[in-house]
Amino acid sequence: MQIADLNNPAEKKKLIWAGALGLVAILFLWWTFFGFGSSASPKQKPGTVGPATPGARPTAGTQAVVPHSGLNAAVEDIRAVVIPTSAVGVPEAKRNIFAYYEPPVLDKTGSSTTTPTPTPTPPILVAAVSPSNVYARTADFTLEVSGDRFSPELRIFVDERELPTKYRSAQQLSATVTADMIANPGAKQIAVRSADGRLYSNSVALSVAPPPTPNYSYVGIIATRHVEVALLQDKSNKEILNVQRGDVLSGRFRVTSISEKELVLVDTNLKIKHNIAMSEGEKGAGPLSRPTPRVSAEADDEPE
Repeated sequence: MQIADLNNPAEKKKLIWAGALGLVAILFLWWTFFGFGSSASPKQKPGTVGPATPGARPTAGTQAVVPHSGLNAAVEDIRAVVIPTSAVGVPEAKRNIFAYYEPPVLDKTGSSTTTPTPTPTPPILVAAVSPSNVYARTADFTLEVSGDRFSPELRIFVDERELPTKYRSAQQLSATVTADMIANPGAKQIAVRSADGRLYSNSVALSVAPPPTPNYSYVGIIATRHVEVALLQDKSNKEILNVQRGDVLSGRFRVTSISEKELVLVDTNLKIKHNIAMSEGEKGAGPLSRPTPRVSAEADDEPE
């Protein structure tokens, strides 16, 4: 079977064009894959900087264009500028070879922390006591305890000492505090509880303060047949005072007894007795070493 008629000019022209197109296709494919011997450098990635050209100094972010010598170059190559850098020498950090880590010493015994047990709320409430402040060495007095949920079976305790208690109401109890319980200054704990301990209350403090004392020294005595005069020295200003029985010092201390050994003063407010002994250092040089003055009343009583 004959493909084409070579004697036909039209068919012959078609064959020539087909051969030319085939040759062009072969040349194009050869140029695409193999090239024609041109020294084209490989393409660079976009954004890189090409080599520096004479008379021009490339900067960062710019590109240097170098045309190819070949006529078939379609694009221009771009090459990044390589800037040589030198490593800066850093001296090695100094280290103490004798310093080393020591782990902490653990306590093998182990300190066990116990959780404190919460104290239950007392079923009885003591709110206040009256009086709340007293002076030591005073006489017996009545203590009133105020609170809530009191009952006749409850008793008042002063420093764990039970007192005969009177039940007045669910909010008030009373008892007599004797003088021996407040003989010394300090704080006394007042509480209320039943005899079996089933009912108990919180504690309230009763303050026992030291009583005021006279600020005098007993330095001498002048005694006659009918009169005794005590010589006192005020400790604050060293003034010498002459006092007799019944005199009141500082507005509250009454002279009740005068003797060669001691002077007795009684606090008119608190009814507390204060004994002031005669100063031993003053006996040899005090009024006792001088003769007792003779008074006219004494001379009249002597027989002729």
